[in-house]
Parts: sequence; structure tokens; C-alpha cells
Amino acid sequence: MTRIGTAELRDAVLDDGTFVSWDTAPLAIPTSESYARELADAREASGADESVLTGEGRINGRRVAVIASDFDFLAGSIGVAAAERITAAIGRATAERLPLLASPSSGGTRMQEGTVAFLQMVKIAAAVELHKRAHLPYLVYLRHPTTGGVFASWGSLGHVTLAEPGALVGFLGPRVYEQLYGAPFPAGVQTAENLQAHGVIDGVIPPKWLRRVCTRALKVMLDDPGPPPPAPPAEPLPDVPAWDSVLASRRPDRPGVGFLLRHGATERVFLSGTGSIGHSATILLALARFCGQPAVVLGQLRGADRLTDPVALRDARRGMALAAGLRLPLVLAIDTPGPALSVEAEQGGLAAQIAACLAELVTLEVPTVSVLLGQGSGGPALAMVPADRVLAALHGWLAPLPPEGASAIVFRDTRHAPELSAAQGIRSADLAAHGIVDVVVPEHPDAADEPIEFAKRMSQAIAVELHGLRGVPAEQRMAARLQRYRRIGLPNLAEPDVVQ
Repeated sequence: MTRIGTAELRDAVLDDGTFVSWDTAPLAIPTSESYARELADAREASGADESVLTGEGRINGRRVAVIASDFDFLAGSIGVAAAERITAAIGRATAERLPLLASPSSGGTRMQEGTVAFLQMVKIAAAVELHKRAHLPYLVYLRHPTTGGVFASWGSLGHVTLAEPGALVGFLGPRVYEQLYGAPFPAGVQTAENLQAHGVIDGVIPPKWLRRVCTRALKVMLDDPGPPPPAPPAEPLPDVPAWDSVLASRRPDRPGVGFLLRHGATERVFLSGTGSIGHSATILLALARFCGQPAVVLGQLRGADRLTDPVALRDARRGMALAAGLRLPLVLAIDTPGPALSVEAEQGGLAAQIAACLAELVTLEVPTVSVLLGQGSGGPALAMVPADRVLAALHGWLAPLPPEGASAIVFRDTRHAPELSAAQGIRSADLAAHGIVDVVVPEHPDAADEPIEFAKRMSQAIAVELHGLRGVPAEQRMAARLQRYRRIGLPNLAEPDVVQ
């Protein structure tokens, strides 16, 4: 396929005439006579002085630092001089508090410099990590081809990682694989599209869309929140039997988190998970703004067959880490029929992933809002509950097991599911009475009957909570969250100490 050069990338993503180079003469390093000739030939053939260019420009007026590989210079390979240029540019972006767009196109480490070049990936990775620890965005756009140590370092550390259509992206270059093992690498594996399908990267977009996606992502990551939205008008809630809510939550046409984002949020950037594939995926991850309030969104995808497995919970933990790293609030949408009960789930550490989600979410330093959109069955639902504020749709519910499972345990049949759903206090009104839910968002009479209106109503309620939480000092918010979950289920007179 035709490779995208650095000039084409620059023109596609940056405002016209805004690019300013940060490059100085490449660091002089000892070279052999043959390598010196290769460098001279590369400079003449490419018109570049090294395999990377660095600088800054503007995307819709916003200053952004840029690092881009030039594949025409020794296949974009990284030696000591190129690595020093990259590391210096990342450090400057961090010092000037600029978001960073990196676009590798490289065969990896420069073989002419051997192990010394190989070790350069360490300092590049360190510089990227320090940039991210400064809570600054790091966006990656992988161009054809990106392989080897470049993909295994600064090419795989993005908050958001995108790639061009059809790009060869992989760790071991196919030519090296064939020479080592005497057979071609399996076709279709090392493609951008396949890696997106397996959750390794977040998206595949042509260069002409990159500017638009970067603009949306940076608006969520960096722009101040909008003014506080008006609170939804208070209205009396009907006394709905728990079993009616269970049945309503299972309607196949009920709006889920994807619908909520498309009809109730702006600046949406959908991200991939870490391994869920196609229809079997159970987690949605995105950046978005609700009525001007920015957030990382982590939601369980609807479907009777979308049982939550360990991979999905690792996806959830990525969302938590992304929110913490960018200092963005986290919105969690709960809508799961329950955990995957399988050999693979057990051997994959399902219980351990639930525990890790619980521990990380309840102690997450950023503001958190959980939303019971529909079914809240079992450990995977619990793993996404313990937030600063919890909203529930009228027909949202939360239970240790689906009511049929509780009936099977207590009565050794499933016929008593309606009775158990009432007795266990799983409906939104009962959850609110026990202090588990803070706000119940109405349905008229069912979200499936008024999906767009419901999505807008729920989004407004989420925005109100996000704005309110931003005004609470972090220590006070964390103390209140820990006390809240310490007190659930205790008698009203009990006053447990706040967990320090």
C-alpha cells in the first residue's frame, strides 16, 4: 500500500501554516564507514536529516506537539540520534504542558547500531510515561508499517491509539518471521483492522478523519466543563413491582449505553477494549461530554448472551486507569445479565478481576457516577457500582443473582423468581431506600417506549451529578464515598468511623 509521508500527515491534521520544527542537528555518534555512507544516502534520498521529525502546530487553534516517523529515512528505524530527538521533544511537550500526537511508521530498532539502539526504547517509554503522569494527553496514530521495538514502546502507550486503514502493524516484522521460521506469517493478523477487532488499538481511520477525531478527544480531555445544566424537574415515581422492572429491563429494544451516548452526549470518541471481539464484546469505552461535562464512559453492552468475562473486566479497569490518568470523571453504565460461567472464565481469573474492579473503583481519585441502566446481575454489576453518586433508571435493578437464580437456590425451582425479586429489594425504589441509589430517573412508562427522550433525561441527570462532584474537594469526596459504602446495611444509629 502507499505510505503516508510526514508532510501528508502534517497537512492532514494541523492548521495550515502552523507547524514549527523543534529539530536541531542530529546528535553525532560514532559510525563505521559503511554506516556513514548509509546515513548520507538516506539524507539525500529522503530530504530529511533523521528518521523522525518533531515540532508543534495547532489543531483547530489548540497547540499540540507532534512527533512523526519518516519511513523514507532507513525505514523509519530508531537509533541513538533519533531516540534523543524523540525524548527531547516529549520532554519539551511535558514542560510546556502540551498534548502530544505521535505517529510512528517504522521497522523498529536500527540494526546498524545494535543493542545500544535497542536500549533507546527504554528512555522513550520513560519520557512518554512521565508525560502521561503529568496528566497530559498522548495520542498515537500508527502509519504503515509500524513494527518491532517502536510498536512495543511509544507506539503502544497512547491514551487513544488509532491506525490508518490497511496498515501493517505488529511486533515481529513478517519478513523477519519468514526468514527465522521458514514460513510466511499468517495472513491478516498484523493488520490495523484485525488489531482493532481484538481490542489492541482503538480505531482505524483515514488521515482525513484524524484532525476531527483529535479535536473531539482533546475537547473532552482538556476543555473546561460547560455551565451547570438545569436539574431535571422532580416528578412522582410509580410504585412498580420488582418483577415488572426485571421484565422491562430485558426488553431487546431497551436503549443501552451506546444509544445513550449517541443521543445524549457530544464529542464522542469510541475506544476499543483490550481483547473483546465483535458481538462477544461486553464493554464499551468512550470519551464524551454530557451537557458540556467531560467524562470517560465505561458501559456494559446489552444482550442476553453478553455475559461478562475476565477480558471485559480488564477493559473496565482500562477505563478506570484512563480516567485517573487524564483526571477526568468516570461514568459507569451497568446493564449486564451476569457473569460468564465457564471454564475459560474461571481459569481467566473472573473472581480476581471483579475484586480488582471493586477495589480500584471505590478508591479511584477522580469523581465517579454509576448508572443502573437496566439489568444489574451479579459480581460484574457490583464491580461497577461503588461510585460517588449512583443513578438508576426506574426499571434498573441490582441483585446478587438474577431472580431465577435466587429462586433456584431458595426454592429449588425458578417459578418463585417474581417473589424473590420483591423480597430481595432489588428494584430502584428499594435501592434508593437503602442508600444504594441517590437518584431514580423516570421512564414513561418504559425507556423502550421513549428511547430518545429517556436518553436525554438520563444524560441531563448525569451532567448534574458530574458538575456537582467537581465542586467537592477530592479528600472530602473520597471520605464521603468510603463512609457511604461502610454504612450500607448498618442500622441507622450506627456511626462507623470514616475509613482513613
